[in-house]
Amino acid sequence: MTLADEITERLQILAPTTLNLIDESALHAGHKGNGGGAHFMLKITSSHFCGKSQIMRHRLIYQTLTDLMPHKIHALSIVAIAADEV
Repeated sequence: MTLADEITERLQILAPTTLNLIDESALHAGHKGNGGGAHFMLKITSSHFCGKSQIMRHRLIYQTLTDLMPHKIHALSIVAIAADEV
C-alpha cells in the first residue's frame, strides 16, 4: 500500500463525499528542512465538517494522520469543505 493509499483509507473515517489527494513531493525535492517526508495537497468534503471552524476541520484530519507526521508526511495542504457548503 502506498502512502497516498494509506492516507485515503484513514480519511474514510470522515465519510468524505469527495476526496482528492495529490502528491506534490516532486515539486519540493531538495526543499530545506524536508527530512524525506512527502508533500500532499488534500481537498475533502464531509458532513463531519458541518458547523465546525476551519481549525476544527483541520484538527479532525490531523488526528487521523498524526503518527505519519512529520516523518512520512512532511507537509499537508488542506481544503476542508462542509457538505452543506457545496
